[in-house]
Amino acid sequence: MKVIDTALPEVKLLEPRVFGDDRGFFMETWNAATFASLGLDLTFVQDNHSRSSRGVLRGLHYQLRRTQGKLVRVTAGAVYDVAVDIRRSSPNFGRWVGYELSAANKRMLWVPEGFAHGFLTLTDGTDFLYKCTDLYAPEHERAIAWNDPAIGIDWPLEDIVPQLSAKDRAGVPLADAEVFA
Repeated sequence: MKVIDTALPEVKLLEPRVFGDDRGFFMETWNAATFASLGLDLTFVQDNHSRSSRGVLRGLHYQLRRTQGKLVRVTAGAVYDVAVDIRRSSPNFGRWVGYELSAANKRMLWVPEGFAHGFLTLTDGTDFLYKCTDLYAPEHERAIAWNDPAIGIDWPLEDIVPQLSAKDRAGVPLADAEVFA
């Protein structure tokens, strides 16, 4: 497993070792001992799987209590995946990183607690999987506006009109959001 540092030190881009031949491929996506040896000593309690058509934008989500770290990856299609530091005490408060995750590149992103997370699907039939460090608690979930100019995420929207849920259309600007201390 190769760990790539990002501009936000706590967020990590992961490249698993892929063993392939003319029959297909094999890769290990989670191994507690391997991740612990890389400094990511994590316990996951919930796995999620979403399928989306091209142009679906989900996020920027987080849970203020029952916080969730997320290990995310794509098994079909592609997304532009984003993490935003929403820890007011952090020198990186309000900064973001974004990466393309796809079935082809097999990359994963570790989004720790204290970060808002979102993604834009770049292809139809995109399957997005994520492991969470705590259970989903809708009463603690919050959404920051995906297009907040104060954050300035450079979503790849050249020919995409984002499709949003009602929850995501109601996302608030970072300046008005409940965030972490």
